[in-house]
Amino acid sequence: MKPAQPLDPRLTEQRNPRSMRIDQLSTAEIVDLINAEDRMVAAAVGEERQQIAHAIDLVVECLRNGGRLIYVGAGTSGRLGVLDASEMPPTYRIDPDMVQGVIAGGLEALVRAQEGAEDHPQDGADAMDERGIGPNDFVLGIAASGTTPYVHGALKRARALGARTGFLLCTYPSERLMQSHDVVIAPLVGPEVITGSTRMKAGTATKIVLNTISTAAMVKTGKVYGNLMVDLQVTCQKLQDRGERILMETLGIERWEAQRLLDESGGHVKTAIAMNKLGLDARGAKEELDLAGGSIADVVGDLRKE
Repeated sequence: MKPAQPLDPRLTEQRNPRSMRIDQLSTAEIVDLINAEDRMVAAAVGEERQQIAHAIDLVVECLRNGGRLIYVGAGTSGRLGVLDASEMPPTYRIDPDMVQGVIAGGLEALVRAQEGAEDHPQDGADAMDERGIGPNDFVLGIAASGTTPYVHGALKRARALGARTGFLLCTYPSERLMQSHDVVIAPLVGPEVITGSTRMKAGTATKIVLNTISTAAMVKTGKVYGNLMVDLQVTCQKLQDRGERILMETLGIERWEAQRLLDESGGHVKTAIAMNKLGLDARGAKEELDLAGGSIADVVGDLRKE
């Protein structure tokens, strides 16, 4: 007898043969099973390295032209997009509009599921209109199953408005999907431990991909020096301490001097570094950084220790 064909061809909706008896396992065995499945995620993302790199280059081009990175999703996918976008301003001192997360159902959907919000493509299109999407923007649709109507509606409108578009999913992409977008990223993590629960492996893969795209884009637009987040804005005690330590390490100064520089620079580490190395006040240092497109290495050279 031939094996039965899956009722749904989407990889995210198929049953995982390794977890079909999960309800009979001990607690420790459940933990081991989920951990074993999670180990597959990084490798699956790695298989998409070229597509991820292409997406990064598209994002960087748009940001350098004054455009934005817009994530669009529903449910877990939408929440992960909003999470990644919300972490960019404090980490890299960017305008909150530069990287945005759009979720079906609006902000309320972040904390309480909005059933049915994902089913309306026109709502996704309207969200693009509301944000004035244009040719300098890159819109990345996120949908583990690849079929979310809200996301497809948003991307269709974004393309019509001249934006570059990408799609992130965790099932086999159709030929039509491949032809419709500038880049398609499809880490195939396999069926979930709990069938269809894409907040698990698919969600983890999505988080990894978004981390990689946004982090690499910030590196390539001058927000990082070596592996230090020198463009952070001191807004809390934790970031004050981190900023001081960055200055102490890169400039070889004592903490008291790092505190003084941070205070005079308005809490901006990159400006503080330029002030110290160029002997300028905050205004002059910022002007030099602006002329260099924000690249601290181009302004002060390589201060890193061998």
